[in-house]
Amino acid sequence: MRFMRLSIAIVALVASAVASPAGDSIRNCTWCHGTSAQGFGSAPRLAGQRPPYIENQLLSFFVHARDNPLSAQYMWAAAEGLNGETAHELAMYFSMLPPEPAMDGNKQLIDIGRLIYEEGSPESDLVACAACHGPNGEGVRQIPRLAGLSYSYLKRRLEEWGEGYHAGAEPPMPGIASKLYPQEIEALASFLSFVP
Repeated sequence: MRFMRLSIAIVALVASAVASPAGDSIRNCTWCHGTSAQGFGSAPRLAGQRPPYIENQLLSFFVHARDNPLSAQYMWAAAEGLNGETAHELAMYFSMLPPEPAMDGNKQLIDIGRLIYEEGSPESDLVACAACHGPNGEGVRQIPRLAGLSYSYLKRRLEEWGEGYHAGAEPPMPGIASKLYPQEIEALASFLSFVP
């Protein structure tokens, strides 16, 4: 019964979004992020993502603050014509879609990644990821959902933070990512890809 109500709500939301000013934008988003927003290739999963985070990232693309190579290549132009209302509608639409975990990381690294996520890394002087991203990687307000994102996307984003991309972002992520060892990045990205 609960699934049926959720399905009806999603269909209603999709119908209203496609009829709204965001309709064309949603169709454009699905080219890379998929019709169920589970992501394709290097495009991340948007399903279930926090609405304030999506809006904030769209603004970052619009003003070119999110400056990593794939953002510059694909998202700067995609965000060019968006206004605040459309960004909000897109964020609400994608947040309502049910997320599915990518489950594409290295299974042998799950326990190490879970430990870093839940307890931090004394060797790297890092606090637990769960302190900001929530105990299940669900995200909080403008802090993104990490649960279920693809291994390759998470790994690349952590590496890019450490390389200085998106340096204009608010702390603490630029500093945190730069302290992570490559093995810790591998383990975190692997673990999170399996979290539902």
